[in-house]
Amino acid sequence: MEYRRLGTTDLRVSAICLGTMTWGEQNSEEEAHAQLDRALDLGINFIDTAEIYPVPPRAETFGRTEAILGAWLAKRPGIRDKVVIASKVAGANNTLAHVRGGARLDRKQITEALDASLKRLKTDYIDLYQTHTPDRGVPIFGRPAPPMDPAKDGTPIAETLAVLGDFVKAGKIRFIGVSNETAWGVMTHLRQAEIGGYPRVQSIQNAYNLLNRSFESALAEVAQREKVGLLPYSPLGMGVLSGKYLGGAWPQGARITLFRDRYKRYTAPHAVAATTAYVKLAREHGLDPAQMALAFVTSRPFVTATIIGCTSLEQLDRDVASVNVRLTPSLLEAIDSIHAENSNPAP
Repeated sequence: MEYRRLGTTDLRVSAICLGTMTWGEQNSEEEAHAQLDRALDLGINFIDTAEIYPVPPRAETFGRTEAILGAWLAKRPGIRDKVVIASKVAGANNTLAHVRGGARLDRKQITEALDASLKRLKTDYIDLYQTHTPDRGVPIFGRPAPPMDPAKDGTPIAETLAVLGDFVKAGKIRFIGVSNETAWGVMTHLRQAEIGGYPRVQSIQNAYNLLNRSFESALAEVAQREKVGLLPYSPLGMGVLSGKYLGGAWPQGARITLFRDRYKRYTAPHAVAATTAYVKLAREHGLDPAQMALAFVTSRPFVTATIIGCTSLEQLDRDVASVNVRLTPSLLEAIDSIHAENSNPAP
């Protein structure tokens, strides 16, 4: 396993991060704990969760994933300091009415959210605490960009940073990050942190995969120059890039099979055309399509750790093995050619 520096911190995190959003929905607690044990054996020391998990988020399952992770930590004395735990607080853009009656990134809600997460996780601190979505309208999860209306913005970024800074001083958080942010948002966080003496963001967690390379248009430069590395989620486009949905297949128990309406952007015609080309290319080069897709993401210079999500140990083993896949210059050129013909079909 390769280990990389998280932002400007002294933390070294595995290049593969274990995502958890299936735990408590598609995976039982026993299965989740088996994934965690295997992940550690494979060299993973970085685990990402969120207060709203599992996904799709529902009031009945709110916080369940953190509780599953907390139960694992409690059963393994001495393991806490060996793993890097990341979690998230929901912002207004999640539009989840069951989260505190409408999530906001203000002092009252962050305090409530953080204390609840710490209790569920059975830990005194979270290594990386991220705002899950901004408190303003930005395009996320395939939604179109909303009309720009600053009057409808929620909690000012400086106010959110001040609250998070207090929790860093209190020792409840070590470092902070953002998720589903824009280039303007990241730069504003950095500027406000410098002005107000608040903690700087160390990471950004956005979608990034062969079907959605929009991060490259502006955020990639910010990530590299400002040392705010990307923690890409959906690196396989919800499993689509493995090729298992091609030919009209709907594998039993697979994520998009279960939640088709939620992930239509990954099964739209242009996305299917691009996926078909990527899968064909991988097989022509003797590669597993999923491993090629993951290796591409992990190899980008702006990426800190690729977040994988698995429902089986077999998937976990395959995905982690992608760190050993090296993409040749000619293969990367071929990937870019496909991208040029089908640019970002699943934003």
